[in-house]
Formats: sequence, structure tokens, C-alpha cells
Amino acid sequence: MSQKKIFLVFVAVSTVSLLLHHGGHLSWTMEAFHLGCSALRSHPSPGLKPKHTNVAFLKTHKTASTTMQNLLFRFAERNNLTVALPVQACGHQFCYPRSFTTHFVHPHTLPPSIITSHMRFNKAELQRLMPNDTVYITILREPGSMFESLFSYYNQYCQSFKRVPNGSLEAFLDEPWHYYRPDEKDSMYARNTLTFDLGGDKDRPATDVVYAGAFVAEVERVFSLVMIAEHFDESLVLLRHLLSWDLDDVLYIKLNMRTPSSKRSLTPGLPAKIRAWNSLDARLYDHFNTSLWRQLSALGAACVAREVRLLRRAQERLMRSCFGGRMPLLRSAAQIKNKDLRPWQPSAKVDIVGYDLPTNLSRGTSSLAQELCLKLIMPEVQYTRVLLRSQSLRYRRGYQLRPPQQAQPHQQPIRTVLPRHLQVGVHRSQSPPAAPGPGSGPGSTSTPRPAGGTQGRITRLGSRSSQTQAS
Repeated sequence: MSQKKIFLVFVAVSTVSLLLHHGGHLSWTMEAFHLGCSALRSHPSPGLKPKHTNVAFLKTHKTASTTMQNLLFRFAERNNLTVALPVQACGHQFCYPRSFTTHFVHPHTLPPSIITSHMRFNKAELQRLMPNDTVYITILREPGSMFESLFSYYNQYCQSFKRVPNGSLEAFLDEPWHYYRPDEKDSMYARNTLTFDLGGDKDRPATDVVYAGAFVAEVERVFSLVMIAEHFDESLVLLRHLLSWDLDDVLYIKLNMRTPSSKRSLTPGLPAKIRAWNSLDARLYDHFNTSLWRQLSALGAACVAREVRLLRRAQERLMRSCFGGRMPLLRSAAQIKNKDLRPWQPSAKVDIVGYDLPTNLSRGTSSLAQELCLKLIMPEVQYTRVLLRSQSLRYRRGYQLRPPQQAQPHQQPIRTVLPRHLQVGVHRSQSPPAAPGPGSGPGSTSTPRPAGGTQGRITRLGSRSSQTQAS
């Protein structure tokens, strides 16, 4: 047989093998090409732009950011990347609401490629920590629905909310200054929370349009992508293109959601009052919602719509494979058998729902697939704990192998070893550690300073330098 014929046979065999290997993804890849979209890759291919792996995601409050954090945690594990995690004194957040400093980062999670836990943004400190080519991303939510969620979620912790008679959102908005105290504990949940999370001055008067404009401009300069919670899937399309990620990298399941009974409808007039009280947040949202759709338009409406459909199809396939061929059912914490899959409950008045995996999932399912399904639905606190444990184990192994003169421990691939009580179908016999309350969970302001840590000069994005809010 001539060399030419041998070559053609080789090409034919290779092509058939490739099609078989990629069969589950071929249809949506060809569909994307048909509309002129950038190819949705399921596996890296030679010659394509490599994935960008240095990412700082500012996790804002009540904006679907927990779902995004879970996506980033899983991406980091799949790609053997280090995630910066808080020191234990900070709980699962970077000592929020204090302005972020590198002293809050656990030494076993250095040097990081990704950072995504709650913090108050401090650009100078993050630039000290993260690689120079880090892409900065955050997410915003419509002020009306976000403030209703904050009022409900933190009603038992934020003093500005607690002192309102009968927990009435209407009463608070009728006379906000009667209940609100700018300098007291957890006040950042009661006014311009997004602005505060981004490092800004939450109490700047609405009349200070110069400050507001400069702050929005600075956010736009620092963050390559500002996602919008109401258009989460469309935002993921932009994220995928920005970072050259695969479709598989942006699959998710919604986390940290309230039951319908825990939500209240906004009566006519309330949205306008919320926007007036949170004028800086409203300005941020309006600007970046417009910006998002401008970017989507540049990508092409048909292309974006097609990618969103493909994303949702892939998600449905993944969820059905994890939940025994059915779509998952939301469950209250009391209904979830595995205690380590139970989401934290902020109060008896608010029911945060989660998921439980089928007890028969292990039958005919590989251990890797089981772990993927488990991580897909794991709440923030538990996942942070598991990830810190795995990275600390890798750090210690590397430290033991490190020559005396070597500055950094030998890097080994991250492989999360799930503790026995987190395995599917096997549950912990004793009670889990206490759920994070006001001192260690969302909204903590009483976190002790880590030993040896010193707070440097505060550099706030878009605002004048000032002291961090007192604990």
C-alpha cells in the first residue's frame, strides 16, 4: 500500500475515533458553527486559545454569587488550580465587612489562581496577591428584588432591620433614617450593599453625582465583566468568550435559594423607594445592565441565543444524570438526609432550600461522576471547608518535599479527597459543626483579627481613604 493510501486510512480512522469520542458534544458544536459563533469546545484542541485561569470574582451579596462561586470552585479543581481561601479566624469569608487584605488569606492556599469568597473589595491588596494577568469579574442584581432579599435574609442580624416593627419592609422604606444607623453592626446590608462590597462609600448622598459617576467609571475600568443576575445565562456566554472556556466549564445548578413563602411581593411604589434609598446601587445596576446588553449585541443576538439554548440543554443532561434521570427537586434543609448538603438557614422565618442526591446514585456510576454531582450541589460553607482541607493536604505534602532553600512548596495537582461523611449514601453519625451565625457566617462583623495580621492602609475602589468599619 502506498504512503498516500496509508495516510488516508489513518485520517479516516482518526476521524471516526474523534467523532465517537466527542459524540455527545458534536451536535451543539456544529450548531454553534452553523450560526458563525465561536466554537463551543468540550475538550481543548491544538491551536485554539488556551483557557484563562487567573480569575478574581468579587462575590456580592444576594446576587446569585454563590452559584457562580460553586462554578469557579469546580473549575479550579478540574484544572488543578489553587483557590485563595480565608484563614480560619475569618470563617468562610475574608473577614467581611473589613476591607480585604492579604493577611486574611490562608497560607496553605498560596499562590492562588482564583479567588471568589466574600470580601470587601480592595484593589491594591488583591493586586499584591493575584497574578498580573488576572481577570476581574463581579455580579449585580436589580435593586428592588435584591433589597427585598437582603431585608428578609438578614432581618435577624442587621440592627437597622431588627428595630422595624413587625419586620415591615414598607415601614422601613417610609422612614429609613428612623431605623438606619450608618456606623452600627451589619449596616452595610441596609443601604447600597453592592457599593459597599465594591469598596465604595455606601452613605454618599444621592446628590453627589460627581462621586457616583467616578465610582461607576472606576468599577468599569477594573472589572472586565460585570454579570447581571437576572440575565445569568447570557452573562455566562460573555464569561465563556472572555476566558476562552468550554461549555462544560460554565454548567451550574442554582444554589442558596429561598422558598416562595420566604419571599414577599413588592407593592406599587416600593421599587421606586428602594432605588431612591439605594441610589448608588441603582446607578451601578442601570449602567452595567446596559453595558451587558451592548456586549451581547456585539457578539450577535442569534449567536447568544443559540449558546444559551445549548447551555441549558447541557445543564439538563447533567442534572438528569445526577438525579436518576429526573430533574432535581428542591428540598428544605430538614428534608435533606445528608447533613453536609444542608444549606445554612439565616433564621426560622427564612427557608433556604437545597438538594439531596438519590441514595442509589452509586449504582452504575463512577466515583468521579458521583463526586461531580456532589460538588455541583454542595453549599458554600461545606465546599469551602472541603477545598481548604484538600489544599492544606497538598501544601503539607509539598512542604515535606521542599529543599531548605526553596521559597515555595512543590506544586502538586489538587485532588479533593472527600471525607467519608461526604460520600454519597454515607452520612455523618454525629452533628456537624454549628452553622455560621452572625459571628462567622454571612454578615459577620465580629470576626477576630488573625494572629500576626496587621491592617495596612485601606485603598477603596472609587472612594476616599478612610478607616474600615468597626467590628
